[in-house]
Amino acid sequence: MEQVKTMKEIQEEVHTYISGFEEGYFPPMELIARLTEELGELSREVQHVYGMKKKKESEEVRSLEEETGDLLFVLISFANSQGIDLETALSTVLKKFKERDADRWTRKDEI
Repeated sequence: MEQVKTMKEIQEEVHTYISGFEEGYFPPMELIARLTEELGELSREVQHVYGMKKKKESEEVRSLEEETGDLLFVLISFANSQGIDLETALSTVLKKFKERDADRWTRKDEI
């Protein structure tokens, strides 16, 4: 059974992979362009699975899991290139949402 990795371990794994190439991390604007491209590809798959616009027979159907993984890889690459600790970033935003939206949504235990 494979052990679950922490976000820090995942960031280190991506860093090790990218550091194995002379080119290293792409510049920030290139990474943002790639992030946008990957989000578009994920959006296209979601549209095919759940939306009105299905793919043509000539278009390859990819899994939502694969496209989400591509998006995550580029996001982690961007974070690494900018020295962003994703565990800290996510903890900060979760705290913000919990405080700001504490009374915004109907809790399941209130139904």
